[in-house]
Amino acid sequence: MPAGEATGALASLPGASEELRARIGAGLTRVDALIRARIDHDDAFIAEANGHLLDAGGKRFRPLLALLAAELGAGASEEVVAAAAAVELTHLASLYHDDVMDEAGVRRGAPSANARYGNSTAILVGDLLFGTASDIVADLGPVAVKIQSQTFIRLCAGQIRDDRPCPAGQDPVSYYLRVLEDKTGVLIATAARYGAMFGGCPPETVEIMRDYGERLGVAFQLADDLIDISSGADVTGKTPGTDLREGKRTLPVLHALASTDPADARLQALLLGDLDDDARLAEALELLRSHPAMARATAYTLEVAGQAQRVLEALPDSDATRALHALALGVVTRVG
Repeated sequence: MPAGEATGALASLPGASEELRARIGAGLTRVDALIRARIDHDDAFIAEANGHLLDAGGKRFRPLLALLAAELGAGASEEVVAAAAAVELTHLASLYHDDVMDEAGVRRGAPSANARYGNSTAILVGDLLFGTASDIVADLGPVAVKIQSQTFIRLCAGQIRDDRPCPAGQDPVSYYLRVLEDKTGVLIATAARYGAMFGGCPPETVEIMRDYGERLGVAFQLADDLIDISSGADVTGKTPGTDLREGKRTLPVLHALASTDPADARLQALLLGDLDDDARLAEALELLRSHPAMARATAYTLEVAGQAQRVLEALPDSDATRALHALALGVVTRVG
């Protein structure tokens, strides 16, 4: 794994011992090597397209979590490394599909796969990576295959609901949070679950890590949604306001739309209107960044991270549990 990417991933572990950071760093290098070996192909174009988003960088957050969960047991076995690679490949595959759905032009500061290769190829490469992840999981046994299948079902269901408006009669905030549980929380939960499972942890610890991972995943996505509003492209590698332009009603948007303050009429009109125009989008971002809805959404994001931390209270104190505790806070205080 390139040193810069390993350093970026390990930045999520403030306060971890040097020994733990060294083990996680070594594990991430093994995960990256396995991914690169499995996505290589005798067709040079397919090999290039497979590795396009991997080469663009990324946080490697899910493999990091799997390796850290394994530290609650015997550490990074070959099975842990394989499971971590499969989860990251599943995540990467979903990004190829996301960018087609969102008509994105940039991902991780580089041209998106659909912008570079076209929609059809981007979809097929995403499918290929999903297949590669499943091939890796198949070697880990039927329980792992079942978990991967259930994860994939929820992931797709979450993406479908994310692409549709909240049905009439349902609470928009509850609907939105359920979307986050499925489209982001479940895969992060699976990373934590696999790490504990293949690290040799007892079933009770595996369940704790699944619960922790799902809450952590929701907090992670809530933070991403806030970053889309608050940060610039130089920090995130993505165009700010992408969610607004696509009409996605994230938590701060839902809070702003629910306001009964007449002073919010202009912001609400912008949010309900067409934000393809750059000037209207910039105005909406400026108004939303200073709106109380952002503070309210930020407070809730911190609360979800706190819920994840409290799940860990059932585990004995260790270097790994302290790192997991710090990770929950780190995902919601990052700026990119």
